[in-house]
Amino acid sequence: MRIAFIIYDKMTTLDFIGAYDPLTRLKTMGFINDLEYDVCSNKNKVTAAEGLEITADKILNNLGEYDFIVVPGGEGVKYIAQDKEFIEWIKTAQDKSTVTSVCGGSIILGVAGLIKDKKATTHPMLIENLKKFTSNATDKRIIEDGNIITARGVTSSIDLGLFLCEKIAGKEIREKIQKQMDYLNYNYD
Repeated sequence: MRIAFIIYDKMTTLDFIGAYDPLTRLKTMGFINDLEYDVCSNKNKVTAAEGLEITADKILNNLGEYDFIVVPGGEGVKYIAQDKEFIEWIKTAQDKSTVTSVCGGSIILGVAGLIKDKKATTHPMLIENLKKFTSNATDKRIIEDGNIITARGVTSSIDLGLFLCEKIAGKEIREKIQKQMDYLNYNYD
């Protein structure tokens, strides 16, 4: 099992780390010992919108080699969505992986053509932008449509991480991770 966490300049840190924390607990808590995960980017180091610097493990690697890909949103979406090399890189995941996003990350998926004719969600303030890429934009917390899973605003990143934990390892494992995180309000509906 392999997971790619995508990072880029001016992303929202919680969009990334909210999903990263529960998913990496699948390994650190001993549930899936052969789980591998990489922080992937188009450059060695990025600076999140909040100023946190994060170093990538892999640069422009083939995303089709991962089972799950997590794309965060944030202020940087408006810039990175115009970066042709970055968008072409995101497309390497097409039809080979489950591609997920948090908040404005769904706009990146839209620009890459991954959500055409799919149900998808994003932050409520970005729904109109999302409609440029799919006629099935909705404001639900988490939407799964085939190999695409999108989550709403920044705090939904934790829900997305837990949702994926359940998808990968089952409800009982998700509940154990959720309890360890002391996260009481898990709700993906």
